[in-house]
Amino acid sequence: MVDLYSQYTEIKEEIDNAIQSVIDKTSFVKGTEVNSFEKELATYLSVKHVISCGNGTDALQIALMALGLKPGDEVITTTFTFIATAEVIALLKLNPVLIDIDPNTFLIDVKAIENAITNKTKAILPVHLFGQCANMEIIMEIARKHNLYVVEDVAQALGSDFYFSDGTKAKAGTIGHIGCTSFFPSKNLGCFGDGGALYTNDEDLAKKIRSIANHGMTQRYYHDHIGINSRLDSLQAAILSVKLKKLDNYHKRRQETAAYYDRELSGLSWLQIPQRVSWSNHIFHQYSIILKNAPRDEFKNYLEKNNIPSMIYYPVPIHLQKAYEQYKFNTTQFVNANFVSQNIISLPMHTELSNDQLLYICETIKKFKP
Repeated sequence: MVDLYSQYTEIKEEIDNAIQSVIDKTSFVKGTEVNSFEKELATYLSVKHVISCGNGTDALQIALMALGLKPGDEVITTTFTFIATAEVIALLKLNPVLIDIDPNTFLIDVKAIENAITNKTKAILPVHLFGQCANMEIIMEIARKHNLYVVEDVAQALGSDFYFSDGTKAKAGTIGHIGCTSFFPSKNLGCFGDGGALYTNDEDLAKKIRSIANHGMTQRYYHDHIGINSRLDSLQAAILSVKLKKLDNYHKRRQETAAYYDRELSGLSWLQIPQRVSWSNHIFHQYSIILKNAPRDEFKNYLEKNNIPSMIYYPVPIHLQKAYEQYKFNTTQFVNANFVSQNIISLPMHTELSNDQLLYICETIKKFKP
């Protein structure tokens, strides 16, 4: 699914030099590389503040902590996402309010958000799934109308562009109050371990986020907030600085791979290729298809027998997860998420896929008899 070694060999000299530089300085925590990377990412995103942290889950938790939400407050989010999105809500004793998805784009159904708002609702947490943005223009209109915070989960769409109806654009994660991302190795911008970041244009939020991520400190040994210990180490920051310069090219290569899949697979009546939205470009963290008239397990086994990896993101939506039974979700209201979770499957998607590999994958898929 991801060929990290081939990606490394392509930029080996730059990566090795960056790592060696950190080792030579022996400043492994809060080194100059961290500060440099935060500034570089802020410039790339055209956002005022980037605060790095230990991982994407921490980023989401720190964001909600910075907003000062109280136990029992409600946060609206999608049921079809990686568990971390809802996990941090539950860990902070907030109440996750789950929304169904659009069955074609897999993004949160913005039409259902307003109906889920109560007097306990304090925030909306949209997820920019698989590489394209949720409809942030509508989400921000709803948030302003009801005086709600918006925290964007950008773990799968860092660098994606959102296009507003007035012709302007902004990077995913810079539209709401706080954007949160992950640098897990398989992400479009991935480090060689765990890492994450938050970004915001709000000066006060930025100061609070930076403090919370560092034990709540405002100056050494002075703690103004209840915080956590969540830091991006200097080695990872150095690696990310190298890869950030190549990110737009990585996106271009992923988009070319997606276009190849589209051309070869769109004629198959038993599957649906990924649908694009009009308000965002798609940077293809995943290339996920829907099997319309084909048994998924049989198809997955067929691919495996032909040495083609595949993954199911996500086989169980959050409203059906055992850990979340306590919230007593009405499981029948998530018709689209239930259908998608039973029929979705993702094909290999990374920057190192060759034309020969893509040809083999597509020709093998075409030979499958549903």
